[in-house]
Amino acid sequence: MSAPDMPHTPDISQLPAADFFAVESMLSQAERNKLAELRDFLAAEVAPYAADWWNKAEFPAHILPKLAALELSTPAHRGYSHLFAGLVIAEITRVDTSIATFFLVHHDLFVESLYAFGSEDQKQRLLADASELRTTGAFALTEPLHGSDVAGGMETRARRISSSTGEPDGGGDTWVLNGAKRWIGNGTFCDYMLVWARDEADGSVRGFIVDATLPGVSRSRIENKIALRTVQNADIVFRDVRIAEADRFGGISSFEDTKELLRSSRIMVAWQTVGQQLAAFDVARQYAVERQQFGRPLAHFQLIQQQLVTMLGNAVASMAMMAGIARLQDQGAANMPQVALAKSYLSARMRETVAMGRSILGGNGIVTDYRMAKIFADAEAIYTYEGSFEVNTLIAGRAITGISAIS
Repeated sequence: MSAPDMPHTPDISQLPAADFFAVESMLSQAERNKLAELRDFLAAEVAPYAADWWNKAEFPAHILPKLAALELSTPAHRGYSHLFAGLVIAEITRVDTSIATFFLVHHDLFVESLYAFGSEDQKQRLLADASELRTTGAFALTEPLHGSDVAGGMETRARRISSSTGEPDGGGDTWVLNGAKRWIGNGTFCDYMLVWARDEADGSVRGFIVDATLPGVSRSRIENKIALRTVQNADIVFRDVRIAEADRFGGISSFEDTKELLRSSRIMVAWQTVGQQLAAFDVARQYAVERQQFGRPLAHFQLIQQQLVTMLGNAVASMAMMAGIARLQDQGAANMPQVALAKSYLSARMRETVAMGRSILGGNGIVTDYRMAKIFADAEAIYTYEGSFEVNTLIAGRAITGISAIS
C-alpha cells in the first residue's frame, strides 16, 4: 500500500475525553483543580508501577505520605461535594483499582466510622492520625462462612466482663472477643480494625476498635487471588482478645446502625465501576488507534468502532447515574434501594465493558503488560464486594415489588 493511502494515526490527546458528557464540568473550579492535582500524583507515583505491584502482590506503603498530602480523606468532611468524592474514587480506580480499594476501605469505612460512631475520646485519640494516613485502618465485617448473610449469621462473639474478676459483668470495663473474619482489606498491615461482633448477653451487634497488635489477634494474607492482588486481604482470628470498654463504639447497638455507613461505601464501590470502565476505554481506544493490522489501525474496522462506542456509552451512562446518586446525597435523600440498583446495574455494564476491552486487545489482553488484563481481572472483585450483583438486584427488586425474594 502506498504511503498516501495509509490511514493516519490520530493524536489521542486531541480526541474527545472519556467524560463524553462533561460530568466534571459540574464541579466547582476548586474541585476541578484538586482533581487535576490527584491526576498528576497518580500519573507520577502510581501508573508507572501499578502493574508491577499487582504482579508481585505487594502493597506500596511508601506512597502513603504523598497520598495523604493530597488531603482527600473523607472529602465531604472537608467541604467538597459528593460528586467530587465519587469522582476521586473513580479517578484512582481508573489508574489502579487496588489503590482505590485501599483508599475507600481506610477512608470511607474506617475513618467515616470514627466520624459517625466514635466517642469524643476516640476521635481525639485516633481521627487525626487516621485521616493523615499516619495510621491505617480496616473494616472487619465479613466472616469465613458469612458474606451476604452476615447481619443475621454473624458468629464472632463479644463477652463483657469485669477486668478484676474475669466474670461476665454487664457493667464491666473489658470485652473478650472470639471469632474469625475473612476478606479484610488492609488486614495484614493495618494498625487498627473496626471489628463487628455479636454481644453474648443480648445478641445485639457491637462495634469495637481493635489494636491489631493485641494478644490473641492473628492475621494471615489470603493468597492466590486473581483480582486486586495489590490489596492485602486477610483472614483474621480472635482468640480471647481483651478490649477496653473505651474502645467499643458507643454509637452502635445493632446492625441497623451500620446501614448508612454501608450505603455510603456501596456508593463508592459503584463509583469504582465507573473508573474501571474509563480505564478499559482509555486502554482499548489507544490500542485500537495505534495497533496496525491488515495494513491499517484496528480502529479503522467497523466492529472495533462498534465495541468502543458501546464501551463509551456504558461508561457515560454509568457516570450519569452516579451523578444522579450524588445529587440525591446532597439532598440527604439517597436510599439503599437506589444505591443497590446503581451497584448491580453498573456492575453488569462494567463487566460488559471490560470484556469488550479485553477482546479488542486480542492475545495482548491477557497479559498485564498492556494493563487490560489487570483491569479485566479487577472488575470481578468489584462485581462481588459491597453486596454481590445478585443481592443488590434483589434489594432493588424488593423495593419495587414490595416482596422480598432474599428470605
